[in-house]
Amino acid sequence: MGNLTVLKVKNAKAGDKLADGDGLRLDVDKNGNASWVFRFKSPVTGKERFMGLGPFRDVGLAEAREAASAARALVRNHVDPIEHRISERAKAKAEATGTITFEAYAKQYIAGKEAGWKNEKHRQQWSNSLRDYAYPFIGSIAVPDVDTEAVLKVLRPIWNVKKETARRVRGRIEAILNAAKAEGLRTGENPALWRGHLDQVLAKRRKSDVKHHPALPYEELPQFWRSLVTDTSDGAHMLRWIILTACRFNEAAEMGSAVEVKGELWTIPAIRMKAEREHKVPLTKLALEQLPFRPVSDVTLSNCIARHTNTIATTHGFRSTFRDWAGDCTSFPREIAEMALAHAVDDETEAAYRRSTALAKRRSLMEAWAAYCGSANSR
Repeated sequence: MGNLTVLKVKNAKAGDKLADGDGLRLDVDKNGNASWVFRFKSPVTGKERFMGLGPFRDVGLAEAREAASAARALVRNHVDPIEHRISERAKAKAEATGTITFEAYAKQYIAGKEAGWKNEKHRQQWSNSLRDYAYPFIGSIAVPDVDTEAVLKVLRPIWNVKKETARRVRGRIEAILNAAKAEGLRTGENPALWRGHLDQVLAKRRKSDVKHHPALPYEELPQFWRSLVTDTSDGAHMLRWIILTACRFNEAAEMGSAVEVKGELWTIPAIRMKAEREHKVPLTKLALEQLPFRPVSDVTLSNCIARHTNTIATTHGFRSTFRDWAGDCTSFPREIAEMALAHAVDDETEAAYRRSTALAKRRSLMEAWAAYCGSANSR
């Protein structure tokens, strides 16, 4: 840096591109108008970008070097200086108009919701994912001004490289903006909505992106269960709960039994569900006998599985064990089994089941599953 002098800058001619070094240069257009430009590689996208630092008539050489130095400092701290400048301007606009920024409202939203989140990891995931991926782009934007373009700035850098994280961030932004609309802070469609909106511009998740988890064959389950019931550890109680309810690991790990379990029904809030819809699970007597348990890690559950079978299997794989058993060994309709797993169903017949929740039929299915788990004979 320091290749230019004040004299060189004053003598610049139309068409010149005079480099001062370290990304700073002076560009002169065909009409003789000179402007400062800072060239850098975005730490967010990895792409080359050019940041305007102002015209020479307003910004001198020393001031341009100062601005370029500040921009380089942001890059070193993994902040895109262009996005930082946009955020600062948006924040100033929000303050001037008396509106709340997305970051401020999101923090209020999390504070209001986290009392119902019994798992510390869940609270951290919400806060950290928004801090790392959303706030740098839309944190300073006023809640009413968050639009589709802004949401896409958040999602595009991570959509194809951090697929599960991107999916969760999108859902969290959607939930926050839905709450803001409910409070009268914004109007119109939610720019983070997936179906019929973002699914038109972002790649859909391919089946090949989904990794299948090793599952215990349902024929081996009764024998596995007979060994598992002799285990009195928290991991065994939690694993038996997961098997009997066909739930996902995080749904069990983050549950607050005193709040979510009422009688013979477990209501999992939408915020913890993969499909982001509230899910009701009919509980059998055998399932209720597993409460209460102290949540343990997925690694602990994997070790528990290994203690009771030589077959390679995972915690999540027991959902497949349940689904295969329901399809091969029962006459329950496919949509009932899919609903028990909280899978999305789309055709009109299945949508009708979804609306009514078909709890009575699902309860019968889970009773049959509990009876099979504890049966004396494998099939």
